[in-house]
Amino acid sequence: MNPTPQANFDWRVYKNDTLSGITVALALVPEAVAFAFVAGVHPLVGLYAAIIVGMITAIFGGRPGMITAAAGSLAVVMMHLVMEHGASFLFLAVIMMGAFQIFIGVMKWGRFIRMVPSSVMLGFVNGLALIILIAQFTQFKTADGEWLTGQSLNIMIAIIVATLAIIYLLPRLTKAIPSALAAIVLVSVAVVFFDINAITVGDKASVSGTLESLVYGDGVAGGFQGLSWFMDLPANFWSLETLWIVLPYAIILTIIGSVESLLTMTLIDDITETRGKANKECIALGAANCTAGAFGTMGGCALIGQSMINVKSGGTGRLSGVTAALGLLVIVLIASPLIEMVPIGALVGLMFFVVIATFNWSSWNIMRGMTKADAFVMVLVTVLTVVFDLAVAVIAGIVVAALVFAWQHAERILLETSLEEVEGVTTKTYKVNGPLFFASAKNFMDLFDAKNDPDCVTIDFMHSRVYDHTGIEAIHSLTQKYQTLGKKITLKHLSPECQVLLQDAKDLIEVNVSEDPHYHVSISGKGAQ
Repeated sequence: MNPTPQANFDWRVYKNDTLSGITVALALVPEAVAFAFVAGVHPLVGLYAAIIVGMITAIFGGRPGMITAAAGSLAVVMMHLVMEHGASFLFLAVIMMGAFQIFIGVMKWGRFIRMVPSSVMLGFVNGLALIILIAQFTQFKTADGEWLTGQSLNIMIAIIVATLAIIYLLPRLTKAIPSALAAIVLVSVAVVFFDINAITVGDKASVSGTLESLVYGDGVAGGFQGLSWFMDLPANFWSLETLWIVLPYAIILTIIGSVESLLTMTLIDDITETRGKANKECIALGAANCTAGAFGTMGGCALIGQSMINVKSGGTGRLSGVTAALGLLVIVLIASPLIEMVPIGALVGLMFFVVIATFNWSSWNIMRGMTKADAFVMVLVTVLTVVFDLAVAVIAGIVVAALVFAWQHAERILLETSLEEVEGVTTKTYKVNGPLFFASAKNFMDLFDAKNDPDCVTIDFMHSRVYDHTGIEAIHSLTQKYQTLGKKITLKHLSPECQVLLQDAKDLIEVNVSEDPHYHVSISGKGAQ
């Protein structure tokens, strides 16, 4: 017997994964630091979150090549929890988020990402860009909550403009290094070299209460606590009161993190022409966030931008994500003392660029080709994202889109009528066209004229489908109406499931095994599957 041939080793695949992973690691540094500041925690909390979450999802996730790290969409929600209650509550929320995400994966709910319409996705992306933009304006305030003025404001604006200029112009000269990283390094060097009195990460860490609570030592190295945060909790922390505070945030973070990761996975699937495993990704993401929260970091989810960088650089395997996490760890261990020297304006400038890149500017043109309903859903999701949060916005968008879909299909229920006379008996036949469900049941009932119909009536469901219990009830009510008037009614081409559920009308149903449709009515009850 010949041995099974093994796939040929292709070193180019591993080379591409390794190089793209290194590129992503360099690009993750400034974003992880910036997202940590959006959330109101120490920079190392964001960096170690990217390392832990990125490594676990790269090894065990359902979408090779996708990059997971600290995310801006989660950071803007975390910011409110940290500001009101402190970082310990955040870490507990991250652990709970991970547990919920594992539950989603185990229950195989990841497949429901297919139900998110493109209009909701557009609104989600635009809303995310706007809330990241709004969150940056808190950096224009002093420690006392006053707006920056005079020279401090001018220096901040100059640094932001310089950062944006480097990020925009450098790729035109060379793409050898990530422009975001180059901008942060060059601006930081300029501030130190010319002794510019700019607000830095170190300044923020020394005056911010939320940051100060995370520093257990000198310098930025104290920003990562590991498991030690468990040892410094108040006696009443583990209580129902804490649970009710954290639970709403954990649910919101769960929805946002899961949706963004699964939407990113769908995008990578389309680019690579492969298919990821949504439920496996949810379980891996949940385990990663549980671990990240236990080690005192902010957790994370998939990043659309970094995942695109990775895939376009040739990183489509698990090695690319592992390399990115390991590369980021090396950077943190070697360069962490230098992070405090980074000007806040450079991080704000980077986040402004993220906003510009994230916002889907073509959506305004896309709206012209949309239906009014889809355009409304897109704008609604964007507005709700800014006013409330991403979770509320996405859920509301899906609900409105589903209601619009139901309303549109409710109007597609039509009847074709014909009269036939056999041996002096006139029979009227109704041929039903379109779906019969909760939204179309009323229109279906109104299309019949029971009082003026002849004594024999046939209703043919060959070109219709009954979707739910409301449709079954509509058929049942209709048959009772005709029977009350003393008229004979026959039902044709109903599925076996419908026949079982219409027990009271079984004598009125004409059974044709070769022609009757076979599908399952989506209800619970006898005969339903």
